[in-house]
Amino acid sequence: MKFQNCFILFFWFTLTTYAQHPFNDTELPMEERIDNLISLLTLEEKASQLLYNAPAVDRLGIPSYNWWNEALHGVGRSGRATIFPQAIGMAATFDAPLLEKVAATIADEARAKFNAAQAQGNRNQYTGLTFWTPNVNIFRDPRWGRGQETYGEDPYLTSQLGRAFVQGLQGDDPNYLKTAACAKHYAVHSGPEKLRHEFDAVVSQKDLYETYLPAFKALVEAGVESVMCAHNRTNGEPCCAHPKLLQDILIEDWQFKGHILSDCWALVDFYSENGHGTVNTAEEGAALALKSGVSLNCGSTYQVLAEAVRQGLVEEAVLDKNLATLLRTRFKLGLMDPPEKVPFSSIPTTKIDADDHRALSLDVATKSMVLLRNNGVLPLKKDLNRYYVVGPNAASVDALLGNYFGVNPTIVTFLEGITKKVTMGSQVQYSPGTTLDRANVNPFDWSSGGAAEADVTIAVLGLTRHIEGEEGESISSPYYGDRLDYDLPKNQLDYLKKLASHDKPLVVIVTGGCPMNLSEVHELADAVLLAWYPGQEGGNAAASLLFGDTSPSGRLPITFPKSLDQLPPYEDYSMKGRTYRYMEKEPMYPFGFGLGYSQFTYDTISLEDERIKANQETTLSCRVTNTGTVAADEVVQFYVTDRESEFQKPLFSLRGTQRIHLEPGASQTVSFVVTPEDLALVNTKGIAKVEKGQFTLYVGGNLPTSRSMDLGGSKAASIGLEVK
Repeated sequence: MKFQNCFILFFWFTLTTYAQHPFNDTELPMEERIDNLISLLTLEEKASQLLYNAPAVDRLGIPSYNWWNEALHGVGRSGRATIFPQAIGMAATFDAPLLEKVAATIADEARAKFNAAQAQGNRNQYTGLTFWTPNVNIFRDPRWGRGQETYGEDPYLTSQLGRAFVQGLQGDDPNYLKTAACAKHYAVHSGPEKLRHEFDAVVSQKDLYETYLPAFKALVEAGVESVMCAHNRTNGEPCCAHPKLLQDILIEDWQFKGHILSDCWALVDFYSENGHGTVNTAEEGAALALKSGVSLNCGSTYQVLAEAVRQGLVEEAVLDKNLATLLRTRFKLGLMDPPEKVPFSSIPTTKIDADDHRALSLDVATKSMVLLRNNGVLPLKKDLNRYYVVGPNAASVDALLGNYFGVNPTIVTFLEGITKKVTMGSQVQYSPGTTLDRANVNPFDWSSGGAAEADVTIAVLGLTRHIEGEEGESISSPYYGDRLDYDLPKNQLDYLKKLASHDKPLVVIVTGGCPMNLSEVHELADAVLLAWYPGQEGGNAAASLLFGDTSPSGRLPITFPKSLDQLPPYEDYSMKGRTYRYMEKEPMYPFGFGLGYSQFTYDTISLEDERIKANQETTLSCRVTNTGTVAADEVVQFYVTDRESEFQKPLFSLRGTQRIHLEPGASQTVSFVVTPEDLALVNTKGIAKVEKGQFTLYVGGNLPTSRSMDLGGSKAASIGLEVK
């Protein structure tokens, strides 16, 4: 209570210093308050408030505010916080309600941290309430190192998960946002990372509206407070000054009412020597972005915005309009109101890394991990004589984090999680065996020989953020964070071959945020568990799955090709040959795939109406039965195929998911409402319409392909639907 009172006194003193101004009057309509505040500011003061590190206006009692904050999978870069699995791992749960719960938890911690920082007088970067997440770009190519930040390759799944995350972050209070979310990077952006400051992503209208835009539209419909425009160009125009993307689609068609911000220093690319070459000066770049609707500049270009106005490059009225949009967000967050008016001002610091938050992180991590192979070695017994845990990521904290992470004092590595699970009469031995991505300099290799003496060897291999991620973060990457070689590091594979040569049980845990060439791993290991970057509870989650406390239930939100030879060139943004929707070549692991310790059958599939009109809905139902011997979660997936399209169509389109839990022998009927939107196809002009003809609807536990079944997946049930 003492902390809360100090915070209220500190914050309220600042805002009441000039309480005679109408913008301080909480009884007035918000728009009146905004107009009054703008009228009191000088040109320089107004321009300064459009920078991400907006300075204080002391004469009006307005404190400084830094807009740049991160919360991709927990409050990031701001000290202690609960660390959830990286976004691609959360996507593998296929569970939108779960992600909304995660985001709401993150928002609670964000408010608690904000309250504490305010009381301390800390207004540094990463202490605010405007979070630049989620990333809803389409993970179209496994070479993109930042694909780990996304929800995968499918526009439907990305839309559902992104919408849930926004709703959780922003809350449902009728008067205030809990935090402000951001949809990024608008709109056609997924590498190459090294070229993002100059690259032109060329796309057809079909691909634009069918693949690259749906998630952004879904988030706008969900009320996302901001949209971040990308560094690159799309079809010749910089994304942060794109008439069609920003004005025609985002503002006019979708009626977006929030604020648009630039990716960091993206406006510099307008006029830098190695950028887009759109304009010649910073003043021209600032004016162009402002007129395009970019209200907030992450960067330095808007430092010359007042001068651009004085030069006649942009009218001050345009500046005022953009500033009003920004101020609206600050008012909606309660930043201009006394704390007692804002319901979130009382959230205490005891919420940060609370026990229930840690339990949620464990639950998400457990549901995110994907079992790719199991010849029967899993689940392991907890009382074997000797467990040998090896590999460069076995005791690595970095292997749990991914990028854009927070920190936590009780992170559980894979080695620690496994050690806690086994009985006291058992041995756990550990050796890294090899480094992350370099061959051993010392020629002596004692560690691989230890596998011959163990009852089971658990090798934790894969990637970390040092190899894949954003250009400035991936300090060991020769490709600015991208993964142009696709394979696991050669030294890791060489080490795995030595371990496998002893012909003893071998389990491999793989960390990483992108598809990798796991063909050799699949052949050498008895079981393969993909752990992603699982967050602070990653070690406990993996151990729970390895020892059978929980049945694995994660599903791949992205296709794992057998090699990069199966894909078009990285720079090609056409969807032809990409993702499960258009890739005709057989992958290593298909989208939606994942094994467990039980088996499920799908039967008794039916439609409420097997013939409908193009504007009608119908209901699809199917019975799911756990025919195995253990209780388990099943991720039920609903796909549509148009059998008679007049133009290029997806092979399959995911249109629904449900996560259910069934005891052995139990059955449950799941239902999906089939809407016209589910059946619509996008034509070459970018227009979605429902064609007459025959459709096939599938319900199953994975993508309905022969490759899924060859790997041990279930057979989907299917039924025909006619649109007349």
